[in-house]
Amino acid sequence: MTAELGHFALILALFMSILQSTVPLVGAQRRHCSWIALAQPTAILQFLLVALAFGCLVHVYLISDFSVVNVVSNSHTDKPLIYKISGVWGNHEGSLLLWVLILSMFGAAVAVFGGNLPPTLKARVLAVQAMVAVGFYLFMLFTSNPFERIFPPPLNGQGLNPLLQDPGLAFHPPMLYLGYVGFSMAFSFAIAALIEGRVDAAWARWVRPWTLAAWCFLTAGIALGSWWAYYELGWGGWWFWDPVENASFMPWLAGTALLHSATVAEKRDTLKGWTVLLAIITFSLSLLGTFLVRSGVLTSVHAFATDPTRGVFILVLLIIVIGGSLALYAWRGPQLTSTGLFQPVSREGALLFNNLVMTTAAAAVLLGTLYPLLLDALGGGKVSVGAPFFNAVFIPLMIPMIVAMAIGPFLHWKRSDVTPALLRLRLAFGAALLTGLLAFIAHQDGPVLGAIALALGVWLALGAVTELASRIRLFQIPLGDALRRVTRLPRASWGMTLGHLGLAVSIIGMAGAGAWTVESIQVMKPGDRVMISGYEFTFDGAKDSTGPNYSVVAGNFTVRRNGEHVTNLAAEKRIYAVSKQPTTEAAIHTTLAGDLYAVIGDPEGANGAYVTRLYFNPLVVWMWIGTLIMVFGGAISLTDRRHRVGAPKRSRADAAVQGA
Repeated sequence: MTAELGHFALILALFMSILQSTVPLVGAQRRHCSWIALAQPTAILQFLLVALAFGCLVHVYLISDFSVVNVVSNSHTDKPLIYKISGVWGNHEGSLLLWVLILSMFGAAVAVFGGNLPPTLKARVLAVQAMVAVGFYLFMLFTSNPFERIFPPPLNGQGLNPLLQDPGLAFHPPMLYLGYVGFSMAFSFAIAALIEGRVDAAWARWVRPWTLAAWCFLTAGIALGSWWAYYELGWGGWWFWDPVENASFMPWLAGTALLHSATVAEKRDTLKGWTVLLAIITFSLSLLGTFLVRSGVLTSVHAFATDPTRGVFILVLLIIVIGGSLALYAWRGPQLTSTGLFQPVSREGALLFNNLVMTTAAAAVLLGTLYPLLLDALGGGKVSVGAPFFNAVFIPLMIPMIVAMAIGPFLHWKRSDVTPALLRLRLAFGAALLTGLLAFIAHQDGPVLGAIALALGVWLALGAVTELASRIRLFQIPLGDALRRVTRLPRASWGMTLGHLGLAVSIIGMAGAGAWTVESIQVMKPGDRVMISGYEFTFDGAKDSTGPNYSVVAGNFTVRRNGEHVTNLAAEKRIYAVSKQPTTEAAIHTTLAGDLYAVIGDPEGANGAYVTRLYFNPLVVWMWIGTLIMVFGGAISLTDRRHRVGAPKRSRADAAVQGA
């Protein structure tokens, strides 16, 4: 009965979302207070119903109920507990249920914590959020029911894709969905603002925390996915420009632009129409990623569905949501006039330049991702657009933006002069130039872009530190006074500084790992040695063992440098008992200077020899450190009091007068 209870809860959630998407919206238009008030309880009840359905699905996985098709296809009695739980969202139907759970959770959060929102705006926001939910409920109930039964039930299941049986993949999808779906709140606020015909500083202030929270989750989700690909797939890299990777990267770029644009809209009452458009574009790109993963148009380790019926359904949903919102923007957008004026050389100008570069980069990634699909659909044959295209287009776009990121915080609002800003950054410029020159001299056989990227990372990092020192007037006032100013800095300012600093650290890691990786592929028998970047890898042979639901071949390596022992590495190749599918577990020894990375492949001959892949990846850990700093900065910024301030609460007398 658990599966039937979950299915029934989903049906009730659908009807609740239909109610939430219609009655409060009409009530806000006609000023019916009782209809407006219906938005809050329906949003909360919808979330509780979806949470019940999700809990039912988790339960049938935990008890291995093989009368449910979803459990049969994605679980097995021998699976460890963590992978039984992560198997809930490691498939199309379960991940879709997780999607609507998070969608309803954000709606319930607005209902509970949005007490300072104007009642009509709150009703419209929750109604728009419910409209999106209606489409996904229909998609799930008609094409992707996670509670479908099978009779007679098999004795055991088929197991989860071995590539997904990993701790990184247990947390990567929920983080991504919290980011994807989190941008639905900015979308709902944007559509509600278009319906009302008003965007002001208060609206931008309400949008920013939801956008920032989604950005933090999406940043963490992308980093987790990259980290998983780095150590699990065994190819030594961390980003492949896979179409589904791009599907998560595009809303991140647009969401980053939205964060900066909302700041301008709040502080300077300008770029209002552009901010609304960015909110629509960001969530639209999130929906596009959902379509790519679930439509069957892509073959990827990330893709879930291959059923064309599902693809057509979600394509129609995509057209309705994106086409409808853009049509509404074309109709009501021109009414969103801005009063703030500014010169090109100003902080607004710098933020606008950031927006233009980010959206252009997102458009370039979108073109490279969709062009092969469109060409194939039109009968033009199959083509592949890979790393050479994306690197050639994306990296040149980022260079001027990173340069401007260090200068922008030193510019004044409305109008400014770039010369004083450059003078303040002269030490940062000198250090960046010296770093780039030293890197070029040390790696003359490597790509020049590596040295340029390293210099840009140093430039941005020192720019962020210099801006922080300028805020506290370090070396201009007594040290004690400067330290006291540190404690009084707004948390949003700390968030900006840490965000820029984290990006700089990540750029440094990308420069090292992307430009100067050393790779060696060979056949090694026990006792063979290979030198990689001054490190001596000795192959000690391979041993067989077993895991919870797989067999293991572990290749052992001893690593020395200048005759001194550094570490022992054990690279694994696993064969899962149910699917007979092999997976790779790279052995990695991490230092700040770089990673020692070893992979064992297939056996060669009868003398214990194996194909091995050995790498030295310089500075790669700095990417993960930088990501953590960015997410931490976003979390600190979220705690800023200004992100919790909404419309002033009215007295009961005022509320009664307005209600009358």
